[in-house]
Amino acid sequence: MAVTLLAHVVSDLCLGKPALRALSVTASIADALFVLKNSEDSFISVWDCDHSKVHESGATSFCRCVGKICMVDVICYLCKEENLLSPSDALKASVSVLLPRIPGLVMHVEPSCSLLEAIDLILEGAQNLIVPIKNRLSTRRKQLQKLSPSSPTSHNSREFCWLTQEDIIRFILSSIGLFSPISTRSIDDLGIISSNIIAVDYDSPATMALEAISQSLIDQTSVAVVDTDGILIGEISPLTLACCDETTAAAIITLSSGDLMAYIDCGGPPEDLVRVVKDRLKEKGLEGMLQQFNVDSNLLPYLTASSSSDEESMTKVARSGKFSRSMSYSARMVRRAEAIVCHTKSSLVAVMIQAVAHRVNYVWVIEEDCSLVGIVTFNDMLKVFRERLESMA
Repeated sequence: MAVTLLAHVVSDLCLGKPALRALSVTASIADALFVLKNSEDSFISVWDCDHSKVHESGATSFCRCVGKICMVDVICYLCKEENLLSPSDALKASVSVLLPRIPGLVMHVEPSCSLLEAIDLILEGAQNLIVPIKNRLSTRRKQLQKLSPSSPTSHNSREFCWLTQEDIIRFILSSIGLFSPISTRSIDDLGIISSNIIAVDYDSPATMALEAISQSLIDQTSVAVVDTDGILIGEISPLTLACCDETTAAAIITLSSGDLMAYIDCGGPPEDLVRVVKDRLKEKGLEGMLQQFNVDSNLLPYLTASSSSDEESMTKVARSGKFSRSMSYSARMVRRAEAIVCHTKSSLVAVMIQAVAHRVNYVWVIEEDCSLVGIVTFNDMLKVFRERLESMA
């Protein structure tokens, strides 16, 4: 059975995965915001396509995924000091400014790439592996893509999907019996509890968590919110923020870290916190941000910044109430601000199941008194399984 597992290639993990929706690297942040709000996916892939090769040499144009973005990128961007006074102007910038300047976060691989090779690439820092999949474009879908060029799924008549740490962990979990007795050992015994955590104080201004949020997005972890005694109160998770909208930037620059947790909870922001945000925006003289915060008027910047081909569809969406906080992202799984936790003696397989069930790449490790010990990530787990797979070869 070990030989069978090692024989798997990444195309085996791509079965049933949807084709990536894409955004051009030349698009504006406003365009990206529009696509994010009208997609069931939290992340949108960004592509750089050189169509000049078709005209100059007759060769197929070159298209490559250069990164991915989500609502968290937009929120953190709007929180920058230079963007606070005029968020609408900030949204006109190129989407390329949102891409982290870290090479290798997104990597193209062939369908024949082995499972071991895929794990190695992820352990080396890749967040997503881009894999070409069998072209499933129907005539109807091609017609729809012509009408909506801002987020195509096909590049040079090819479609792609991406694989993540979660996909590989799920695949390993389906064959977890092969990894006994390692899988039943505690995370403490395996030495995979990391003390390299990102944490902020509950009462600290949420602006102090901005850098931490950006880093946790890259690390695919989260920001722990603790009290003065080191007790884990909750978390500010990029996955939760990704289910919010861009007006959350106003909450970050006006609230404490603890209040921000309550604000981004999946039930929607409490009315008292909404009033606090508005009052503090007025006190800071951030009229542009205040206007952006107003749900009834925050579509204006997108309508003025987007191309005329998108204006009609955006207006229709606005009339339907798609952009309201209560309606947005209804098709997505939204998460609460409560942290997912385990204990030092929890088994590896139990922690895996926890993380997969809650769609997170990590689990916080706490003591009986809820003091924070560390964190266990999918990356830590993959190192254990990689060593085991190597011994099977």
